[in-house]
Amino acid sequence: MRFLFYFIVIAVVTACSSSKRLGLPKAFKETDHKFQDHTGFMLYDVDKKKVIYEYNSNKYFTPASNTKIFTFYTSLRIIGDSIPALKYVERNDSLIFWGTGDPSFLYKFTYNNNRLYNFLQKHPKSLYFSNANFSTSHFGSGWAWDDYNSAYSPERSPFPVYGNIFTVKKSGSLLRIYPSYFEKHFAIGERREREEVVRELHSNDFKIHPGVRSPQYKEWDIPIRLNQLLITDLLTDTLKRAVTPVHTKLSAPAIPYYSIPADSLFRVMMQESDNFIAEQLLLICAGIVRDTLKPEIAIKYSIENYLQDLPDKPIWVDGSGLSRYNLFTPRSIVKLWEKIYEQRPKERLFPLLATGGVNGTVKNWYKADKPYFFGKTGTLSNNHTLSGFLVTKSGKTLIFSFMNNNYVTSTSEIRKNMQEILYNIYNQY
Repeated sequence: MRFLFYFIVIAVVTACSSSKRLGLPKAFKETDHKFQDHTGFMLYDVDKKKVIYEYNSNKYFTPASNTKIFTFYTSLRIIGDSIPALKYVERNDSLIFWGTGDPSFLYKFTYNNNRLYNFLQKHPKSLYFSNANFSTSHFGSGWAWDDYNSAYSPERSPFPVYGNIFTVKKSGSLLRIYPSYFEKHFAIGERREREEVVRELHSNDFKIHPGVRSPQYKEWDIPIRLNQLLITDLLTDTLKRAVTPVHTKLSAPAIPYYSIPADSLFRVMMQESDNFIAEQLLLICAGIVRDTLKPEIAIKYSIENYLQDLPDKPIWVDGSGLSRYNLFTPRSIVKLWEKIYEQRPKERLFPLLATGGVNGTVKNWYKADKPYFFGKTGTLSNNHTLSGFLVTKSGKTLIFSFMNNNYVTSTSEIRKNMQEILYNIYNQY
């Protein structure tokens, strides 16, 4: 017992001395004073399995897109190496198919091998699409309704087409709309101070409002208002063959058909913080677990089967982090990264993550001669989070979670402060 006591004392003293040497207690005290926000932090040595420093690590914070880390881990455990694109049955002269939520079909931001397109376009039987396995709302709980016109907030659907967005491209006086199906919904609106494209809330009708000072080149991505008929119309228009809507329940002998490697979706979600892919991945997971596309199924299954060992139970409601109902603690996020690290060696994991000074949402931040940050950002108004792996100059691999909520300064100021603290750790630990 005496030896155990001495060991604990030595461990605590060592941890405290490390944090003091890095200047972390002072840095976080100054952060509190300067920004008057709520800050949480944990720094963990993954090889020694030792906490180096923590600050409010047991408090719950709004994670924003750090929620995607939970979606990522759940997808790693459930989906496997390939994305199921649809499930189908053949009956007489008909092919009946159901969506799985696969977001990749003709989505311009993901890898596309045309496998699914060729399967549907060339299949000899008549095509029938059912959405009977889709059992959720198009928007997530706690999403801001007035984000409906923003590219980062597409609707969820059982069979996404074109990423559930249409694109308007302007070149001089020339306007092009992709897919061309949406040209019939287009009109010119009144002139405004800033040129913009605005879709009606409850339809796909949209207007292009010229600006007082208009750029020569501009591109807008606008979310689609979805229903089953629109999905079949888009498929018919794209495949150049009839796709008929039906309401047939998903049956036991339905055969899965696979499209693209899962990592190609994970990379875009984690590097570019793609909300659409994150939401659809949860639907895929739910469909594998229960044959029903409902995100709550995947979340409940993951919490009960994979996340029981987190220090604090996650309050988790969507795949992307668009909802402000999500709440996680820094120490739970650190633990989750450790679990991911056990699933994937860094050689396979780090290329999927946002890399400081190199790509994604941190391309212009956390720069050094050699990349040292690999992880995930998260941003909502007045909230910014960052977590992942910090590889120090001496070669040590650390895991951290840095959460900032309810600040009233600019996010850029918060990032500058975070960058200074993390770069100091990179240099000194």
